[in-house]
Amino acid sequence: MSQDAAPHGSAPPRVGRVNDCLFCRIVAREIPADVVHETDRTLAFRDVNPQAPTHVLVVPKEHHATAGLLVGADPQLLADVVASAHAVAVQEGLVTDDGAEPGYRLVANTGPAAGQTVHHLHLHVLGGRPLTWPPG
Repeated sequence: MSQDAAPHGSAPPRVGRVNDCLFCRIVAREIPADVVHETDRTLAFRDVNPQAPTHVLVVPKEHHATAGLLVGADPQLLADVVASAHAVAVQEGLVTDDGAEPGYRLVANTGPAAGQTVHHLHLHVLGGRPLTWPPG
């Protein structure tokens, strides 16, 4: 398992597969999920507690805790996650392939203050109703 650099005095973030990570276990098919899209590097599945008519989570198959850590380790994988999120939005009828209306929202919570509860990068694809701003 490879390791990313960590700030002085903290444990290095783990990449690859983390056994106690919920999303790593979903990627490994150890926990069932309603998978809606998959590539060789990403997996998308419906949120078990949807906050909109369409609420899909898109994760890299490799464990990275946050977007900031992932962009430092593998910027192409972060681009792949975003591309998969857009593909899900098109597939779910939230937007046309060229980005036309009605639209969707992408959310990446980073850290506890932002509401990140699973420390495996995931993008929320939300849509299917008007979304207000600011959220929560």
